[in-house]
Amino acid sequence: MPTIVDKPRAESAERNAQAILEVLRLELRRHSRVLEIGSGTGQHAIRFASELRHLDWQTSDLEENHAGIRGWLSEARLSNVHAPLLLDVMHADVDMTFDVVYSSNTAHIMSFEGVCKMFELVGRVLEPRGVFVLYGPFRRCARFDTPSNEQFDASLRSRDPAMGIRDLEALDSLGADQDLRRESLYRVPSNNRVVIWKKVK
Repeated sequence: MPTIVDKPRAESAERNAQAILEVLRLELRRHSRVLEIGSGTGQHAIRFASELRHLDWQTSDLEENHAGIRGWLSEARLSNVHAPLLLDVMHADVDMTFDVVYSSNTAHIMSFEGVCKMFELVGRVLEPRGVFVLYGPFRRCARFDTPSNEQFDASLRSRDPAMGIRDLEALDSLGADQDLRRESLYRVPSNNRVVIWKKVK
């Protein structure tokens, strides 16, 4: 178990948390059980679950990130946040259902095959009328909305050609295969969006 000083910290998670929180406060008023795909450092789980105490928040990630997440959970001592599940979207086997799936800054660092697998997982675990909340940068109609996002995409692809900012319309198509329909699209700081899909069946 890491000590407090060992906890991982992502500055981006601190910068974007308030803007995302305001969307969640509005969109998740009538929801209760959240699966977070790719909890990363664990900062979002702690911030959002501490502010939205009606939500029961299940963290998840690859095994190498579990110690850091547990560090944040140990310090926060929140009864509505749970220890991370071992979850790799390429081979995910989750035997619970949720009325919310949340993921932040994941679609552009996965391969597109990984993104497809993530949507398949969402389709399996999300209950009817549940919502999938995805935060990050997106393209629309195959166009970048800012030069900085175009530069970011080029940087990602130089590191790994499988990564890259995804087209929102392509994600809508993946969602449709899982009975997910886009309900809302929020513009938030740093040229990002919060996308809300609802499961219609």
